[in-house]
Amino acid sequence: MKEKFYETVKKYMGAHGMAEPGDCIAAGVSGGADSVCMLHLLVRLQKDIPFRLAVVHVNHGMRAEAAEDAAFVKKLCAQWDIPFYLREVDMAGYAVSHRLSLEEAGRVLRYRAFQEVLLEISAGDRSRIAVAHNADDRAETMLFHMFRGSGLKGLSSIRPVRESVIRPLLCVDRGQIETYLAAAGLGWREDASNGEDAYARNKIRHHILPYAQQEICGRAVSHMGELADILAQTEDYLARETERLYDICVREDTERKPGGKSAVGTAGEIGNLYGEIKIELTKFCAEDVVMRKRILLRALERLTPYRKDITARHIAGLMELTEKEGSKEFSLPYGIRAVKEYDTLFLRRKEETEGDLGRQQAQEADRPGRQSAAPSDDLPEICIAESSLTPGTAVEYEVPGTGSFTFILWEAAFLPGASFFYRKEQNIPENRYTKWFDYDKITTSLFLRTRRQGDYLTIDDALHTQSVKQYMINEKIPKTKRDDVYLLADGSHILWVPGHRVSRQYRVEKNTRRILEVRLRGGNDGGTNRGIADRGGSG
Repeated sequence: MKEKFYETVKKYMGAHGMAEPGDCIAAGVSGGADSVCMLHLLVRLQKDIPFRLAVVHVNHGMRAEAAEDAAFVKKLCAQWDIPFYLREVDMAGYAVSHRLSLEEAGRVLRYRAFQEVLLEISAGDRSRIAVAHNADDRAETMLFHMFRGSGLKGLSSIRPVRESVIRPLLCVDRGQIETYLAAAGLGWREDASNGEDAYARNKIRHHILPYAQQEICGRAVSHMGELADILAQTEDYLARETERLYDICVREDTERKPGGKSAVGTAGEIGNLYGEIKIELTKFCAEDVVMRKRILLRALERLTPYRKDITARHIAGLMELTEKEGSKEFSLPYGIRAVKEYDTLFLRRKEETEGDLGRQQAQEADRPGRQSAAPSDDLPEICIAESSLTPGTAVEYEVPGTGSFTFILWEAAFLPGASFFYRKEQNIPENRYTKWFDYDKITTSLFLRTRRQGDYLTIDDALHTQSVKQYMINEKIPKTKRDDVYLLADGSHILWVPGHRVSRQYRVEKNTRRILEVRLRGGNDGGTNRGIADRGGSG
């Protein structure tokens, strides 16, 4: 079994060109079972393929036993005569200062550490970063992306090789890895958080995948890996076709600004261009609808620094714009204006809107932190882009005729009294003009906007829904005022009808990691800004 396992991984690495003679490989080793197994296999592989190997261990500064993990990995490297590099980082501080979740911050800092070590030791050789994702991780990621509404690229899940990153264990599952370690007489470190259900991925790992393998198909993980390979190949082909058609249909008059670079280990290319993108509609409309949508998404990716803030609704809006007669306009996040003029679609992002992230028809206000929506014949929509939410920092949006909305993103682990929100398994107390939501349950970008057909609320713990129209009728909101009421929306799902109810779907629970606090002050509804110190009272 032990030798068969080794040969399986060796063959997989060879098929994907992961290691060649003369390579310099930095292996990320946390001390967990996966990374210890990967390191042991790489040490063995060096006898067949002469490459240089070093270990990078990153202490994120989050766990009390982190020093013991580092000591364990260091001792292992000493036994196997492998250079050991320890990097200590402030993950929590980096997350706050760079407006990232803890997971995203940790990933960025780890890959930065790998790159720094490779710069020290590679000496011009081809550099590789080895990480220990396995087949279970790939299946979990596929399900996670599917549940969150991902497209083909997300469903392709984790790739065996991406740029300089290699994943030797992607062909084997967690059970096989632990069996190999036992046969080799190797121990490992356990991260207690992996056994908790606080993270969505852990829930998939502990409940959904085991059920699928036990009750539906014993080879579910293997089959999902095969499907991921097929989807990845399909996505690669479509990506090449998209680039080819983009060059035919699109012309750019743009320039890049700071913040538009990508990093190894991140989600992919990040745009951040300013200027104008022109799409020739005669050529564009001759293509299949699938490719038209991909061309539009590619154009928006070029202009925006955060792809998450571009949703299917934006693409649908642009598609509708291209199909309408006459000249039309459409607002998008990051101050982008889509304008159709005759046979050309223009996507315009002006440099002076930098900093007005995710707002449409945005203007600079007189004081820091205040952001205003400019008046319009149509009531403007305001996108609350993830990039604008720095944990612990208030961001304010002024909505004409409604009042001032303040958004604060909290990391529950660092929020004093966070248990207040779910004590005795109850939801947070009522407060008419201050509400709290589980931020990680939000599936698209948040918008402050007026109602649209199809909008709905989740009205009870059984997750039954009710249309916003019916809710407004029940609440006796005058028909003449219903189209002027601003809503906090996640796609068609309404989180909050300010001054009225919130959706139960987004309630804060025991396992909530990030809490979004939203306050409304002033305006026609007479909202009040009840601060953090006033959380204990009812509203």
